Amino acid sequence: MPPHVLLLDVMDTLVREPWFEDAPAFFGMSLEELHAAKHPTAWIAFEEGRLDEEAFLDGFFRDGREFDRAGFLAHLRAGYRWLPGMEALLAELRGAGVPMHALSNYPTWYRAIEEDLGLGRFLAWSFVSCETGLRKPDLRAYTHAVEELGVPAADCLFVDDREENVAAAREAGMDAVRFTGADALREELARRGLP
Repeated sequence: MPPHVLLLDVMDTLVREPWFEDAPAFFGMSLEELHAAKHPTAWIAFEEGRLDEEAFLDGFFRDGREFDRAGFLAHLRAGYRWLPGMEALLAELRGAGVPMHALSNYPTWYRAIEEDLGLGRFLAWSFVSCETGLRKPDLRAYTHAVEELGVPAADCLFVDDREENVAAAREAGMDAVRFTGADALREELARRGLP
């Protein structure tokens, strides 16, 4: 039997993550330099909903330096776009009646992604870390999702680009696929009877 519910990571699975290229470019730094200069825990707190955007930006750099916040946010937002083939694949799955939910680590910026790309046409933003307070690969992120959906973990297929998140989903009792591209995912879905 095909899985009843598809749980999808968003960043670098459905949508390009601009952090790795666009954020360093905005500051004229390498990614390594940016990671050394930024606050070590603010991003996680932002993703978990423990910091709002203003507080996150206030503490963005370890040394508290000021920067063009509006320009930075606009620069990142301009980098959001569908990964090749994924919009069409989700449209097919939606057309086939496959229930889909986001299970994603991300801050409130997910709302900008929705405004610009309209993922909500295909899936529900059900389990975003800033709303649930739970980040993958914490097992509670997965168990919370199945409890809220009211389905057995074995009835869920989870897709993510990070191996540690895929491994945690399997540990929680889900089927899981590591995302490497739309064509490979389409093959994995077909093997499971989807769409």
